Amino acid sequence: MPNFWLRPLTTLGFIALLSLLLWATSSAIAALMFFSAALLFYLQFHLRNLKAFAGWLAQPEATSIPQGSGMWAPLFSLLYQQQRRQSSSETDLSASLERFERAAEAMPDGIVILNNKDQIEWCNSVAEAQLGLSLERDRGQWLAYLLRQAQFSDYLAAHNYREPLIVKSLRNRDLTLSVQLVPFGDAQKLLLIRDITQIERVETMRRDFVANVSHELRTPLTVVGGFLETLVDAEQVDAAQMRHYLQLMLEQTTRMQRLVEDLLMLSKLESGNGGLHEGPVDVPRLLDTLNREALSLSDGRHRIRLDIHSSDGLHGNEDELHSAFGNLVSNAIRYTPEGGEIALRWTKQPDGAAFEVSDSGLGIDAQHIPRLTERFYRVDRGRSRETGGTGLGLAIVKHILTRHQAKLEIESTPGEGSTFRAVFPAQRLIQLGKEAPSAS
Repeated sequence: MPNFWLRPLTTLGFIALLSLLLWATSSAIAALMFFSAALLFYLQFHLRNLKAFAGWLAQPEATSIPQGSGMWAPLFSLLYQQQRRQSSSETDLSASLERFERAAEAMPDGIVILNNKDQIEWCNSVAEAQLGLSLERDRGQWLAYLLRQAQFSDYLAAHNYREPLIVKSLRNRDLTLSVQLVPFGDAQKLLLIRDITQIERVETMRRDFVANVSHELRTPLTVVGGFLETLVDAEQVDAAQMRHYLQLMLEQTTRMQRLVEDLLMLSKLESGNGGLHEGPVDVPRLLDTLNREALSLSDGRHRIRLDIHSSDGLHGNEDELHSAFGNLVSNAIRYTPEGGEIALRWTKQPDGAAFEVSDSGLGIDAQHIPRLTERFYRVDRGRSRETGGTGLGLAIVKHILTRHQAKLEIESTPGEGSTFRAVFPAQRLIQLGKEAPSAS
């Protein structure tokens, strides 16, 4: 641009020179008329270019930049180059913004961008679902006004965003959200929203688990400790009383031993340590063993029947299946009153096979059935402790069946009895004496 003004100055100088020559060779009037006509022509030339420039400014497009001459040619050329650079920058910026939005949409967490007035500039679909927002409707709205939670308003006003805020979703009260503001740019903020419902649920289960284990161990320890203190303080204890105390202590220590064994079994199943060592399992033979164990545990108090309607076996871990089936059988014996009937069945089904235990016991209300496989969940805590249950049996059954791609079905009617059914898929079945298929 250093020579931008050289051409118009040269042109004006040339007109002035011609006017002076005309004055010298003719007259002042002729020179003045020539000078005026030349200036008018030159002015008309610039006005025409100015009009083209003004028209382009009204609708600026790189493809419609006017063609100029004289001093306007380099000006329009520079304008064209600047417009091309701006158009390229806008294209790059638009592509970058589109990439950012696609990346933000792919995030599993909610994202809301706020301006310096805490108004919504943009949010992804996850944030819309979590907070009940609509970008089309709520763009430019104050976030605190939309959320209407006092704790969030206080968090926003405190300007201390080092720790996240835990809130309940207004759209779904079952959702627990962790929200955290991250300042950036020119007083803008990025609101990150994470669904921590499952984490909170797991943490609650952990606290409940620790409390339940502590409670389950404290009761027998208290009993044992009480008897030991009695024996220590007593100057003389007769043999019958001593045997009674020792029998009660043995029962409580056995209860603690069963609890510890079940906890270790559950921990092993949940962690998957050692993998699942599988092989052919002779289910009819296993059920015969379970039947004998059931008769021993019942000690003649129940009528126990074994019905085997299939000769098929299973591909799986025999020790784990024995534990799962044994838990179902022992539960039926514990919760069936004396004189009741218990049936063990192994049946073929169109899509697999099932082992089921039916009893004529007290039955279970429908509201309790979905939670029976939770650790330490009991319908009747007092009766469970009286019968020696640890509260972990059905949790162990569920894990073992899951490892064998099987499922647990529970049917129960209060006052009539219950049926617990372990259903195995067809790919787990084998014909005994043949090589077992590989289970996926």
